Amino acid sequence: MRQLTFLAPGELEWREVPEPRLQAADDALVRPIAATTCDLDLAIIRGQTPFVGPLALGHECVAEIVEVGDAVRGVRPGDLVCVPWHVSCWSCDRCKRGVPVSCRETPAAMYGLPVGGDWGSMFSDLLRVPHAEGALVALPPAVAPETVASASDNLPAAWEVTVPALAEAPGVDVLIMGGCGSIALYAVAFAVSAGAGRTDYVDTDVARLAVAEQLGARPIERSAPVKMHDEYLITVDASLNPDGLACALRSVAPEGRCSSVGIYFTDTALPLFEMYLTGVDFHIGKSNARPNIPEVLALVSAERVEPQRVTTEMLDWDDLPAALAEPSMKPVFTRDPLSG
Repeated sequence: MRQLTFLAPGELEWREVPEPRLQAADDALVRPIAATTCDLDLAIIRGQTPFVGPLALGHECVAEIVEVGDAVRGVRPGDLVCVPWHVSCWSCDRCKRGVPVSCRETPAAMYGLPVGGDWGSMFSDLLRVPHAEGALVALPPAVAPETVASASDNLPAAWEVTVPALAEAPGVDVLIMGGCGSIALYAVAFAVSAGAGRTDYVDTDVARLAVAEQLGARPIERSAPVKMHDEYLITVDASLNPDGLACALRSVAPEGRCSSVGIYFTDTALPLFEMYLTGVDFHIGKSNARPNIPEVLALVSAERVEPQRVTTEMLDWDDLPAALAEPSMKPVFTRDPLSG
């Protein structure tokens, strides 16, 4: 079967690899039909990370179930499902308390990168999903697969840093430091849908600023200042820039919350003394996607969040290698399901 392989910055190709097979009674085989790039994928393709090729790429998709093991209940061949980016057992103490990305059986395991083993790619003809009953989330009938191709990772990551915090502090202002790509814009959409008083979006990219404004944010075109003039109970660093992170931390109101969704591959200085004086609840870490995918799908199904506004291109599946050589921010690649 074909699997997309990253070779070097700007260089990708289809490679033939063995088809996966069911290995356990709780496995499923799925065929991705709508897939997209994570913001991390874009950084890899552009040579901005320590990852080097060749490696299988892709960990965001909606897929069609092709085959299930005898122990899998609740889904069957032909169903369309969201596949979380992480591989988890769903039965250990960590999975049960809602942190499956720290699963004891498969710590750090994920699709689309050689982290925690080789689990295949969502830019491929077929994917094996272990512990499928816990992993897979059925797609609501009213939601098109291409609309939520990013429900595997970037959408729940953005939900995670906005909606729960706004549930605890309804109507407060939110600051989002943009720059990484789609997660920042999804965070705008979720903050607005959750009733933020005002959502300020800071970025230097005119196109992203325009999308943020369409989603309901107040766009602020500028590089990251030392600190914003206003203060916010909720700030989100989605800048991939140490200056953006520092600004998000300094702009938190007393005893407020700052979350960072960017991956910093080198040590980054933090304004710790200022954070101490203010009192900042700071979180950075991998998104625990699977527990939050149903919440994301419910908001999309109710048309309170429209991820398609962030999509930059709709492309055919066969276009993947050429299109990702110079990728746009959020292309979605589709093909017809086998079941029609």
